[in-house]
Amino acid sequence: MAERPTVVLNGNDLTIEDIVAIGVGDKVVALDPAALDRCRASRQFLEEEVRARRIIYGVNTSFGPMCNKIIEDGEIETLQVNLIRSHAAGLGDPLKPYIALAVLVVRLNTLVKGYSGVRLELLEFMKEMINGGVAPFIPECGSVGASGDLIHLAHMSLAIIGEGRVYYQGELRPASEVLSSLGMTPMRLSFKEGIALMNGTSAMTALAAFALFGAKKLLRASCVTGAFALEIFGGIDDAFDEDLHRVKPHPGQVSIAETIRSLYTGSKNITLRADMHERIRLEHKDGPVFETSINVQDVYSVRCTPQVLAPVAETIEAATRTVEIEANSSNDNPIIIPEKKKIIHGGNFHGQSISFAMDALCIAMSTLCNLSERRTNKFLDKHLNEGLPEFLIPGTLGLTMGFMGSQYLATSTTAENRQLAGPMSVHTISCNASNQDVVSMGTVAARKAFRSVSNAKHVLTLEVLADLQALSFRNAPGLGTGIGRIYDILLREFAVYDNGRIFHEDLVKFRRLLFSTAILDDLDVYCR
Repeated sequence: MAERPTVVLNGNDLTIEDIVAIGVGDKVVALDPAALDRCRASRQFLEEEVRARRIIYGVNTSFGPMCNKIIEDGEIETLQVNLIRSHAAGLGDPLKPYIALAVLVVRLNTLVKGYSGVRLELLEFMKEMINGGVAPFIPECGSVGASGDLIHLAHMSLAIIGEGRVYYQGELRPASEVLSSLGMTPMRLSFKEGIALMNGTSAMTALAAFALFGAKKLLRASCVTGAFALEIFGGIDDAFDEDLHRVKPHPGQVSIAETIRSLYTGSKNITLRADMHERIRLEHKDGPVFETSINVQDVYSVRCTPQVLAPVAETIEAATRTVEIEANSSNDNPIIIPEKKKIIHGGNFHGQSISFAMDALCIAMSTLCNLSERRTNKFLDKHLNEGLPEFLIPGTLGLTMGFMGSQYLATSTTAENRQLAGPMSVHTISCNASNQDVVSMGTVAARKAFRSVSNAKHVLTLEVLADLQALSFRNAPGLGTGIGRIYDILLREFAVYDNGRIFHEDLVKFRRLLFSTAILDDLDVYCR
């Protein structure tokens, strides 16, 4: 087995792509020595403050509205375990193991930053769990995203102390059993370490990372389907003219137009505005008005692709910045800054930034689906598809159904994503005896975004299949260079749908091809 690449965690530069790669087991982690020095100094200062009998929240006080209850030194380690057990109170389906492992990665990265006051032994233990593929069992429901993901991270913490269950090599087993088989002794947490593990946004951040990773693939797929639609319908070139977008220079719009333009460069199917005038004039009939059979402008789902996808691209970019800042932040409480001799009590655990970003991502995914579903409808409706067979049927119309049934998938899923676009970030509900009186619901928003992204993959998968089916009838030989190369790769896996097999099987195969491989990770490579 080839050695896996290593991501060195230092609390500063963990990316979404790294989070995903480590979560799915493609990469391993190491700890930066300079970061460990910071952690060592942070722990040393905390120990000095404890010895000096300072009152520090979550170290020698109880939690939440019980923070005025001071704990004697002999019980401060018991306090940490009690916190974990009492807050491991989630329900619902478990997070997928690769996401649960990513939660552990993000939490380790925030602790390695050096402002949480945990011991190096805990950091090394978490590193070994990650590299060993030991994923905590974490139910999806429970976090309000304010004092961090307390419920989710309590379940994560159970695995670290050898309690609860973990996923290992595809099986759900007791944590103590798996750790023992790997020669790992469960951690006995010291003061501050339970709350340091739990008080943060790592669950919503890990979920958001996977949602964004999928969203980036979807955006690239939507550029590809936009180029296919232009090729199939002989779309008009000037809607993608560089000068057009230069006078409305939203960065996402300029970028999307450039990408699609690059994909269809060299096409023999695209209609040139310069060639249309004479063709239309040749259709002239006597009278004050005559009707041309040539489209003077394309429908919006073809012509306005850059304008529609512009805010989608910009939302993904902005959300990526937010999530990567959060993944590389100290979102603990209290924060320990040894070089300034400060222990600061505050609210860095609050997840409002992630919540906003994930709500925006849901709107972006709904918009992307709206565009895709309308293009698919244009392919299938004989009144709109400009001469293609109705429902893209290759056989006997009426006896065979073509894409008739599959359209319901796109329509219903697009409707579902519109509903998921409703914001969670505004739904604060006071809890914790009104100590947590303003909460973010960030983890619910991230879960919603993850689902919205998954749904959008259904919609784009069907559109790609419709593109390939349409190209079986016309225009495939004249494709532009970039989109033609993509078409050739997809064609290896495609067979015209003729009712001889179950449509679901084609959907499963192409969904995996488009979104579980690197086929669309770099569109530029096809255009060179």
